[in-house]
Amino acid sequence: MKKKNLYVALVCLFLSSFDTSAQNRTYDGPNKMNTWSITGYGGITKFFGDIKTYDFKLGPEEKLTGGWGLSINKQLSPIFGVQLTGFNGQLRGSKMGYISDFSKKTYDVTFNSPSFVQVTLDGTVNVNRLLLGYKKMRRWKVDAHLGAGIIYFHTDLHAINTETGVDWPIKTNTGGSSKTAGTWERNGSTYTREWAIPAGLSVHYELTPRFDIGADFTYTYVNTEKMDATVGSITDYESQYGLWSFQKGDSKKDGWGMASIALTYKLGKNAVRAKDGKYDAGSGRYHLRWANPQSLIPVPYNPTMDDADSIAKANMPKPVDPRLYTDTDGDGVADLFDKEPNTPAGSVVSGGGVAMDLDKIIRDAIKNNLPKDECEALFSNIEFDTDKAIIRNASKETLSKVVELLNLRPNCRIVLVGHTDARASDNYNVALSRRRVDAAKRFLIRAGLKEPSRILNEYYGEYRPVAENTTVEGLQSNRRVEIKILPQNTIRSSYPAGFRK
Repeated sequence: MKKKNLYVALVCLFLSSFDTSAQNRTYDGPNKMNTWSITGYGGITKFFGDIKTYDFKLGPEEKLTGGWGLSINKQLSPIFGVQLTGFNGQLRGSKMGYISDFSKKTYDVTFNSPSFVQVTLDGTVNVNRLLLGYKKMRRWKVDAHLGAGIIYFHTDLHAINTETGVDWPIKTNTGGSSKTAGTWERNGSTYTREWAIPAGLSVHYELTPRFDIGADFTYTYVNTEKMDATVGSITDYESQYGLWSFQKGDSKKDGWGMASIALTYKLGKNAVRAKDGKYDAGSGRYHLRWANPQSLIPVPYNPTMDDADSIAKANMPKPVDPRLYTDTDGDGVADLFDKEPNTPAGSVVSGGGVAMDLDKIIRDAIKNNLPKDECEALFSNIEFDTDKAIIRNASKETLSKVVELLNLRPNCRIVLVGHTDARASDNYNVALSRRRVDAAKRFLIRAGLKEPSRILNEYYGEYRPVAENTTVEGLQSNRRVEIKILPQNTIRSSYPAGFRK
């Protein structure tokens, strides 16, 4: 019972590798590869044991025997794999000679094993990939394989009595044929079951993406000396009945070999093969039996300095009109959009940079009693002394008029944007621009602005200059708070990272 459990465990171990998703797995990269194949074998067989005359040619009364086989192969890596192999074939042997020098009596013995069956689980090693790498012998695969399994055989022994000349045809297998494995009854005959250890070498050539052809020689060591129904002791031949006594003999264990032609069919989807050692992952799936998975991984692109320069030039944005970042007259409208780029400092201008009379706008609003939901975009700047956040007298007049206009137009909002010149650290200048905005906001509230919540604050320090910080005039232009009067529905959050309103 324990032996049966061991057989079942061996088969289950192999079948467990038949994962239905195996064809969809990846190997060393993102590309899918095929890993399964089936190989058929056909060739000649040879027995190695007591009842034989020669090792590699036929002896007297011997005939050529053959066999066939089938294996299911799973490639685990380009070098290692496993296969479940089955063989069926015939073995024959004969021996003629003297029983002993003193008797001078000859004997003739022949045996025939008409149909043996062997099943083994083998591991394979791709020798030429292991020793020579992937660039040499690309179309050739040299595999060494070693395994273990069981063999069932039935032997008929013919012994000619040297004294009477009578031929004794005997079906030799009985319940005592083996003391290590057991027997099996089939078609009225007793089959002996024994352990078998195959070892061999095979050479394959890749014909197409689907088919390989090759040659294989396998020698199988069998854990018995009774495949030919003899025990190998010369004294047993003195009595013809000793040939089938199944007692322990003196000879080595028996074995058999098979030289065969092999044809392999590679399973999987979209099968392709490499051309001159080159791989194209988009053309299909390569078989792990032949391919080098690392060749399917794209080589990382490492640009040279010239490449980097050309890439940078190709992706460089078009130059931006510098007028977008300059405001020559300091009215809060960039020169690119300013229709009057030379308005006096502190002027209140429209969205196009055209100077406007704030007093006239207020008078017209009162005189014409315009709807309160109308709001015209207006821009202006107020400037500050160096390192100061104190509102100048001229700026107070402008802010007072702004308060009057906003109270007439409750649908308007005001945005105060603080700036500084570049003559201090970044953190200091940001804090200074905030103090200037706060000073302007306090003035508006104290001047009577209704609904102070309509004031929106922004401050950027030295990061948004409107003039060069290399001249006295440029420094003065940059020390400013921009005033933007806008309709409420045009206000959008525009704070850069690191700034707060």
